[in-house]
Amino acid sequence: MTMTLIETKTLGTAAAAIEFTSIPQTHTDLVLLISSRPASGAIGVILAALNGSSANFTSRQIEGNGSSPNSGTSTTGRVGVVGDSGDTANTFASSKVYITNYTASTAKVISADAVNETNGTTAYQILYSTLWNNTAAITSISLTSTSGANFAVGSTVSLYGITKGSSGGVVVS
Repeated sequence: MTMTLIETKTLGTAAAAIEFTSIPQTHTDLVLLISSRPASGAIGVILAALNGSSANFTSRQIEGNGSSPNSGTSTTGRVGVVGDSGDTANTFASSKVYITNYTASTAKVISADAVNETNGTTAYQILYSTLWNNTAAITSISLTSTSGANFAVGSTVSLYGITKGSSGGVVVS
């Protein structure tokens, strides 16, 4: 299996969305590594729109916040957590998103794990399992926040392509 960096986006100015367009169709799976913080406002969930569509999603989540567990479902493309402007200064939430068989003509399965970084008592750890019930190959991804807050300067997203290999090992290029 080979892991290839497709593109990294680091915000020089706050933005409402982070987008990847013209995603190459040469890999098996996709991985997004997200380091984010809101420019202002409360904690928010990161939503993915695929090929410009925010429809046909089903998400399940399990979360802990430092004091109590929670679970739930949603009809949005939940894939991460933005963080909170009240979190420890200059710290960013972390999310890892794995999209399987993104070029296949079947529904797309997305798994994600996310944490917000804070020295406070309420820190979120969330696991998402999301299904995009669409048979189109994924050619673009747009990330936004449910809180409506802009992503802060310094928020970074890296998109990787994962390609199956015959050796069983992982090669990062």
